[in-house]
Amino acid sequence: MRNYHGMKALILLVCWCILFVLCWPVALLVLILLPIVWLVLLPFRLVGVVFGALFAFLQALLFLPARLLGWRKCERRAIR
Repeated sequence: MRNYHGMKALILLVCWCILFVLCWPVALLVLILLPIVWLVLLPFRLVGVVFGALFAFLQALLFLPARLLGWRKCERRAIR
């Protein structure tokens, strides 16, 4: 997973360099606006994390009685 983030950053850098060569004003605008857009989108990511944790908690709470009673997934058995 660590290598994936490094590759993603490298691809982003190469794309930005190509954009800089083709149209440098747009590339500089992207360089300035990217942190602002990231800050605007940050609360939505936090809300997503909170809802994911909430749904995991509700799932654990709803399945707790079954886990306490020892429920297991039914395995298909071959009819002989």
